[in-house]
Amino acid sequence: MPTTNISRRALGLVVGLCGLAIAFDGYDLVVYGTTIPSLLKEWQIGPAEAGRIGGYALIGMLVGALLVGTITDLYGRRKTLIGSVTWFSVFTALCAAAPSPEVFGALRFLGGIGLGGLMPIACALIIEYAPAEHRNLTYVVMQSGYAVGGILAASLAIPLIPALGWHVMYLIGAAPVVLIVPLALRYLPESLEYLVSRGRTDEAAALAKRLGIAVPPAPPAGARWYDGVRTLFSGEYRRGTVLLWIATFCALLMVYGMNTWLPQIMRAQDYALGSALSFLLVFNLGSIVGSVLGGRAADRIGSKPVIATAFLLAAVSIGLLSLKAPTIALYALFAVAGYGTIGTQNLINVHVGRYYPASARATGVGWSLGFGRLGAILGPIAGGLILGSGLSATWNFYLFAAVAVVGLAATALIPVRAAKRDSVALAA
Repeated sequence: MPTTNISRRALGLVVGLCGLAIAFDGYDLVVYGTTIPSLLKEWQIGPAEAGRIGGYALIGMLVGALLVGTITDLYGRRKTLIGSVTWFSVFTALCAAAPSPEVFGALRFLGGIGLGGLMPIACALIIEYAPAEHRNLTYVVMQSGYAVGGILAASLAIPLIPALGWHVMYLIGAAPVVLIVPLALRYLPESLEYLVSRGRTDEAAALAKRLGIAVPPAPPAGARWYDGVRTLFSGEYRRGTVLLWIATFCALLMVYGMNTWLPQIMRAQDYALGSALSFLLVFNLGSIVGSVLGGRAADRIGSKPVIATAFLLAAVSIGLLSLKAPTIALYALFAVAGYGTIGTQNLINVHVGRYYPASARATGVGWSLGFGRLGAILGPIAGGLILGSGLSATWNFYLFAAVAVVGLAATALIPVRAAKRDSVALAA
């Protein structure tokens, strides 16, 4: 397979740069949740309106995820990733100067377009270049940057918001333009699959020689830009496409719902802001540890049983969070829930990327995440409606636990053929 002999240095650069970019995707996910208490107070808005504002960024992500396949086919994965990072960084920083909830929501929507395009490209690059026998582990190591960004947001919020206000949290969102873009311009390689598909064979051969790997085969003659979309709905893939979309929908609903409202839910249960943010930190930290362990297991026994187990852990741990428990038990449950939500989505992404052939990989991940963004949009909105309805805040935990059960059922129904192919670690 083309990717099995890539040098450690080259692989490390791809994983490191994609992971660093994904870290700021995770930062953007969590930063809104950390600033909600401040926004509610400053702009005198209710939880329901805050939930709608949180959904604007996710609508932008939906647009970006659906567009990324076409944009990548035109400009390449490298340029599209760099453009996505630049785009969302600029609009995230502009949120710090927003004078009203309306302007803030519009900026979050625009920034979300860049964020929506980032993850499918990073996923496609890692799956292309990772050694087949360690593909799940390599991917979740890269994707752990997502939770690292969440931890960074939660950790910075604890001292910075009381001292400097919520605005500084969004100014930090400009950091990728300085930290990532120059490095990516210099070190991030283009996708060999893209170069070959565009007929740039000499350039592909030179890059493959530098990376120490073989040139991937050319796509069939007469391939068209929309062939990737057609593949998703062809007879061989149709059922799996629908089930993977449902699983992604459920996972992202939990990820964005929990990360957006967890601090406010705990505040509603009389925990101080610092304590509430510490629960959010543990939630994201648990996802890192769990994702690495889950990735190792997925490389050995296949993704499907590991994803199903992760959904089950999410349902149990989130359900138990609705009960009164000692603080140490809450921390443990939040750690497990972090793996069952963020970790589950990490594993689903790599499973989706391996489910389809290379020609449809970025499109498959992009459309799966695009449909999943509907769940990401619904999570913050539903959480805000529950908090604003007068119901106990613990009803959010009932909702998210029920969604985990639906995700578990969808995962169990993924066609056995795809699960078998995944379990023997065949390269797409």
